[in-house]
Amino acid sequence: MSRKNVLAVIPPQVGGRAAGAALAGLLADRAEVTVVESAGEDPGALAAAHVIVSALSPVGAEHIAAAPALELVQCVGHGHDHVDLAAAHARGVTVCTIASSGAEGNSVAEHAFALILACAKKIVPASTALAAGEWALPRLRPELTELAGKTIGIVGLGRIGRDVARKAAAFDMTVLYSARRRAPADVEERTGARWTELEELLRLSDVVTLHAPLTDGTRNLLDARRLALLKPTAIVVNTARGPLIDQDALADALEGGRLAAAGIDVFDPEPPPPGARLLSAPNVVLTPHAGAVTRETLVRIALAAVENVRRHLDGGKPHDAVAAGG
Repeated sequence: MSRKNVLAVIPPQVGGRAAGAALAGLLADRAEVTVVESAGEDPGALAAAHVIVSALSPVGAEHIAAAPALELVQCVGHGHDHVDLAAAHARGVTVCTIASSGAEGNSVAEHAFALILACAKKIVPASTALAAGEWALPRLRPELTELAGKTIGIVGLGRIGRDVARKAAAFDMTVLYSARRRAPADVEERTGARWTELEELLRLSDVVTLHAPLTDGTRNLLDARRLALLKPTAIVVNTARGPLIDQDALADALEGGRLAAAGIDVFDPEPPPPGARLLSAPNVVLTPHAGAVTRETLVRIALAAVENVRRHLDGGKPHDAVAAGG
């Protein structure tokens, strides 16, 4: 007799219980599903759960401790920094993302270029000035630039980074990348990306865009020292995770005129507090972690996570397991 599979879905911070219930509905034919928001809310649900599904909502040590039958934590997205990996791996619990699915790649890559173009073409200040009755072209003209012939440095050449590289080639940009491990030669050939050390990438690039996961090794990857390596005409874009950049150091660089512009979709914390310096820094374009939330992407993300859970429940090896070191 087959076992009765039990899943606990921790709903996303955006969409809440309704979004969690919709995700749960996709798995109802394979398991008994409960939506819970905290470890103590429904102890019975977690106690029986074989799988926890989470879309950016924290899965802490308390959730894992409350789930003695737990086998898998499935993240509905590329990131896993909201999961206590140490607690999971200490219990032998597998943590998976949807990184290899490509579900978010095109949308995030498009969003990165939207921010790059907004910074290069001064779209936001131009629009704001026109709405206020100012013909701002004389003031903005010295700062306008184009992408053709410039160098873009991509930090992290996973699925999203590769999509960015291909789009950059269409803009006639030279593409550099830095990553923990060098990509295979065929990937470099297909994307036109050339590997270099991070600090050399920062020195050479006109645009730097971050597509690395958040781990202990990448937290504050761009700190004050590394930001100082950038050209004063450079643009920095972050659509990955907020803590990859020291946000006070980034604000310092923008306020001091040591950096031309920044396009930021992710923050630390999220949402940022009203007094966060980046919110009022000059030459910054801000969006509310919107890179991967198009109508099309949300469907692909949910289906990729559900397929991975089904794979596990059917006795297969789920995709995109996160190593203990993050």
